[in-house]
Amino acid sequence: MIVSASYRTDIPAFYGEWFMNRLQAGFCMTVNPYGGQVSRVDLTRDAVGGFVFWTRNIGPFWDRLAEVRRMGFPFVVSYTITGYPRALEASVVDPRRSIDLMKSLRDAYGPKAVVWRYDTIVFSSLTPADFHRRNFEVLARALEGATDEAIVSFAQIYKKTRRNMDAAARKFGFVWEDPVDDIKLALASDLVRIATGCGMRLSVCGQRQYLVPGAFDARCIDADRLSIVSGRPVSSAAKGHRPECGCFASRDIGEYDTCPHGCVYCYAVQTPALARRRHRQHDPNGEFLVPPAGV
Repeated sequence: MIVSASYRTDIPAFYGEWFMNRLQAGFCMTVNPYGGQVSRVDLTRDAVGGFVFWTRNIGPFWDRLAEVRRMGFPFVVSYTITGYPRALEASVVDPRRSIDLMKSLRDAYGPKAVVWRYDTIVFSSLTPADFHRRNFEVLARALEGATDEAIVSFAQIYKKTRRNMDAAARKFGFVWEDPVDDIKLALASDLVRIATGCGMRLSVCGQRQYLVPGAFDARCIDADRLSIVSGRPVSSAAKGHRPECGCFASRDIGEYDTCPHGCVYCYAVQTPALARRRHRQHDPNGEFLVPPAGV
């Protein structure tokens, strides 16, 4: 089993103590975000083939990451660095710090152990297509040699995303849009060229309509990459989370509405205020990241 930690929240940045407590205990409890069912997830060495850590800031988890390795668990870090204006991501660590940390991950664990996410691509008056061309190239050149893959996706505008984007636009005086596919395809082609020139393949997450020539179908949960990192086969079925997802099967142990990074385009947060409140209420000694009502 591959354990995802977590595409629903940033466990390394905000919940590292809880994660290590659960790893020591050998299990954690999760709540299905759709049906509410409670499950126990086995976190023993026999059960877990590897971890995928999703984060915008590995710094608070750095020493714990070394402990995860000492305990015999292979891992891949899926590291998001976007460098957007604060109006879009209020509390994200400075990209220069994240770039340094990605290079440190490469030095400590090898380039296969870390993947860069330039995700989600948001189109706004602050971040038009030409902004992304320039910004992506600056970041890609800084990250050359630190990883061999850059994963991108274009913002999907859910009801909660629209509400949060509209609120931020009113507060900070910008406008946002979801442009036609021709604009996205042209940008994807340019990003392929930039990534290739910096020694990376460009992968597109869950949006196969944007697989321009030279781009690949992303496997954010990648048993093959974990196998290379671990030096032994890590088995998992090829079973995505949605129809156009290329991921291998995994168990996610995160919880929605718990990440206080303040990214207004984030699909995993109803409102930034709710995420901050649930983060404050978190008990690092609990079995659940955030327990369901009545537990």
